[in-house]
Amino acid sequence: MSEHFGTLSDGTPVERWTLERAGVRVRILSYGGVVQSVEIPDRDGRAGNVVLGFAGLDDYVEHPGPYLGALVGRYANRIAGARFTLDGVTYELEPNNAPNSLHGGPQGFDKRVWEVAPVEHGVRLARVSPDGEEGFPGRLEVTATYTLDADGSLRIAYEAVTDAPTPVNLTNHSYWNLAGSGDAGGHELRLAASRYTPVDADLIPTGVLQDVTGTGFDFRQGRKVGSGFDHNFALDGGVTDAPRQVAELYDPASGRVLTVATTEPGLQLYTADHLPAPFTPGDGVALETQHFPDSPNRPEFPDTVLRPGEVFRSETVYGFGVRRGER
Repeated sequence: MSEHFGTLSDGTPVERWTLERAGVRVRILSYGGVVQSVEIPDRDGRAGNVVLGFAGLDDYVEHPGPYLGALVGRYANRIAGARFTLDGVTYELEPNNAPNSLHGGPQGFDKRVWEVAPVEHGVRLARVSPDGEEGFPGRLEVTATYTLDADGSLRIAYEAVTDAPTPVNLTNHSYWNLAGSGDAGGHELRLAASRYTPVDADLIPTGVLQDVTGTGFDFRQGRKVGSGFDHNFALDGGVTDAPRQVAELYDPASGRVLTVATTEPGLQLYTADHLPAPFTPGDGVALETQHFPDSPNRPEFPDTVLRPGEVFRSETVYGFGVRRGER
């Protein structure tokens, strides 16, 4: 089901699509591929929204920095110095996280209006990123299909093809708060990640894959999220053909549980310590499935280059449940 959500200043209309299945309701915008809301029940059966979002289109346009719920690309996360060299050619990008490029640049996928078409139990978003957009080479045709599985899980499947070699790294940038409000730092997180990528002062990976054992980055047994994280975790298993479960987030107060399964080799944990008004730092937890930051400049990291004749595919599944008998 779709409805008019608003109109941009250039006259472009924006639609909102609502998906419902198995007690889960998800609202998706054609603007930025935004997941505006995800309503799921708590342990007492009371439905509530568990992602941060704005009520109106103007708020998304006026507050782009948090990337609330957005489909992020052409390259999610940071590229150091807003440049990379590919096949002997150096490409200069648009810096928007000085001195780096972040989430595809100042006019990334999160600020574009996507074409939306219904599919069974979901919608497919599509757009063409022209050669040179934000400095990236190649004409990139992208689709992102959002569907609800029979159990209410939200599945996002990305595909892309190009006519010239180009780096591609796509993700969803939802901030989760399973309580529906308040500080999400008390949520309990488990990650299937034995290593993480330490960063420099500009949040660029140093190139080291650091063992989490004995550090504050060890979430393998599950513990409170806390704060102070904006780091990529190297997920055990690397790139896979089918999604495998890599994360579980639990809110003891509501009993809600979020599971994350993905084909991606990395997950960026961001505890929203710098979330701007009208939100409060710590209001949500971002779990961004992805390839590693700055991979175009790090040949030792999993490759992000897509070439003509290849098809980029990535899939992430967000599952929802409750734990009963605990408070």
